[in-house]
Amino acid sequence: MSSEANQVSFPCQSCGGQMMFDTESQNLKCGYCAREETIENIMTEPQEHSLNFADVEEAASTDWDTEQQALSCSNCGGQMLLSNHQTAVTCPFCGSPKVLPQNDAERSIRPESVLPFRISQEQAISSFRAWKRKRWFAPNQFKKQNVNSSLNGIYIPHWTYDANTSSAYTAEVGTYHYRNETRTRTVNGKTETYTERVRYTVWHSTSGTYSRFFDDVLIPASGQYDAKLLGNIGKFDLKNLAAYKPHYISGFIAERYSVPLKQGWDQATNVMDGAISGGVRGQIGGDEQRNVNIRTHYSNATYKHILLPIWNAIYTYQNKQFRYMVNGETGAVSGKAPKSAWKITFFSLFWVAVLVLLIYFISQSQ
Repeated sequence: MSSEANQVSFPCQSCGGQMMFDTESQNLKCGYCAREETIENIMTEPQEHSLNFADVEEAASTDWDTEQQALSCSNCGGQMLLSNHQTAVTCPFCGSPKVLPQNDAERSIRPESVLPFRISQEQAISSFRAWKRKRWFAPNQFKKQNVNSSLNGIYIPHWTYDANTSSAYTAEVGTYHYRNETRTRTVNGKTETYTERVRYTVWHSTSGTYSRFFDDVLIPASGQYDAKLLGNIGKFDLKNLAAYKPHYISGFIAERYSVPLKQGWDQATNVMDGAISGGVRGQIGGDEQRNVNIRTHYSNATYKHILLPIWNAIYTYQNKQFRYMVNGETGAVSGKAPKSAWKITFFSLFWVAVLVLLIYFISQSQ
């Protein structure tokens, strides 16, 4: 963390109130007198950092340029960084009130870039209401009523990785060929001869190389979310990334990453390996492939630690908790909703009836 001399806060020059980041103007705005202050250099291009695990933790900047308090939830283990001017009554990850201050915040790599919030809290709530009305199997009562939820604006940490890759491969390729074969069969007690076109596969060995550059392979650095839920939140436009400034997180929560840089790289190489496999198989061609062996060398690897905006909420319906997220850039919603047992039963019975009728008409036609 930074020393007191370097710590930054954002008091309003007119009334002294704390200024927060405003999603509509993309400026700092005072919640008391509405005075705005422009954030400069918003379009500064983010910098990539060389991926060298031997000294990356020591070389990386850990100064977030703002007064912070580190909080940890004793229920789910989530860790977050808040401005000293903010308070948290409940955990934004699990809804538990067991949020405790930590005596000493661990050193963590400072974000290189941030994608500022563009969706306000009111817009996020409106997006959720539209989303829940489209849940086919949700109870009608749930779809019509207003659902109270604790909605928090959280910057979720992510790693991005760039790399040049060079792959060598060997494989066996199968090509389909066809030939006419004479066969016999018995029809009405008589043996007859007929010709049938038969497919067979000719195999041959092949080898080659495949090169590809990967740009901004995105890996969530948070361990607090359902991977499927987070994956369905929709894409972010990383071209809109701005160089990190503490102004952007004023008024929001910044989650501390729990997926280390090395673990994130391992996940990124799995993503790249899958894409390389698809590219290699496409290059090999043929009708069938077997014994495909790929050896990949990674070079010029770089990384960024970035913060992406999410509105995160936990709500209760009939004594059960559900979670939803709203993409803080686009307003896309990903979430879980209660299901109506009656609707699911009627839906299943409807398709059973359709299947029975289909079988009946097919049997009648024969």
